[in-house]
Amino acid sequence: MFFIISKTLGFFASPSNLLLCLGFAGLLLGLTRWRRIGRGLTAASLVLLVVAGLSPLGNWLIAPLEERFPAWDAGRGAPDGIVVLGGAISSELSLARGAPYLNESAERITAAAALARTYPQARIIYSGGTNRVILPNGAEADIAASLFESIGLPRERLILDGRSRNTVENAEFSRTLAAPKPGERWLLVTSAYHMPRAMAVFRAAQFPVEAYPVDWRTAAGDGLFPFDTVSAGLRRTDTAVREWAGLVVYWLTGRTQMLFPGP
Repeated sequence: MFFIISKTLGFFASPSNLLLCLGFAGLLLGLTRWRRIGRGLTAASLVLLVVAGLSPLGNWLIAPLEERFPAWDAGRGAPDGIVVLGGAISSELSLARGAPYLNESAERITAAAALARTYPQARIIYSGGTNRVILPNGAEADIAASLFESIGLPRERLILDGRSRNTVENAEFSRTLAAPKPGERWLLVTSAYHMPRAMAVFRAAQFPVEAYPVDWRTAAGDGLFPFDTVSAGLRRTDTAVREWAGLVVYWLTGRTQMLFPGP
């Protein structure tokens, strides 16, 4: 039930969706005796869409998330295992085209493959099912397995979790599969902007992991310049706001103990 509710509310956690609904409501009110309010809502939605889409707002929002955990320090020695969170593969396109299709989070895959080659004794868990509420199909972990095999990572090195639908389940199922022993060191590979929430959830699940952030979306100076297109800015703003909303919701519902965890 939490999964369905979270996905439903997640639709409105995206500013682009929320502002579109606001503008549509304004148009409907424009046909009634509250047309003045309707015109105001429509105008406000257009102005806010421009601000969210062209200004550096999205970069301002996502930068604190990305900078919360630093790059992993390899000087501490080899890890015993690596947990890779799903989200880098489009299951629908992969099934439709008959080949793995990577999205903009592809570095989760490439970084995991590089780590697997660097640390041949480390166990690899890929945690990713499907997050679709309607017509769920194609567990991401199964597609990832074939992709890893194609680039030379033996299937026997992989531990697959194809049931996880969200970060909470990622942590719970990965802990069960890993059965970490005292003193073992496990890395957690996910996008830098998602790392604070992921670390909070894994800590709550009593699975100690070390952050290995990848897939940064911002660089120095990005907060000073507007986006080239409204669509690019809205996508960045949507990503950041959804992640901040996830942090708040997970904390309020007791799924994490800290609102904004750090190293």
